Amino acid sequence: MKAMRKVRDYDAELKALGDKARALRAKRVEQLGQLVATTGADALDAETLAGALLDAIGSKDTRAKEAWRAKGAAFFQRRGKKAGGADALDRSGAPAEPGGDTARGSSPTANG
Repeated sequence: MKAMRKVRDYDAELKALGDKARALRAKRVEQLGQLVATTGADALDAETLAGALLDAIGSKDTRAKEAWRAKGAAFFQRRGKKAGGADALDRSGAPAEPGGDTARGSSPTANG
């Protein structure tokens, strides 16, 4: 006697995946906002901040990018020691979630 296979509800699965993707994008936007505030970059006007980020993205200077990466890594290490972990920022710029894994929507080398 053969057991019948369960019919999959592809529409429900696609909707669930879409909902999860939207939630991850929203979380990423929130994390980036927290990064801006934590670094003090929220004191800059939006045009200045956008210009600085656009220059960083467009830069071909690998030495400058490595210096920025090292400075950022040092910032996160200092931040983690001060906050004792729970409010520390992880390497993605996201607030650390005790006992959880933070979503990493992109790597530092990704443009998007």
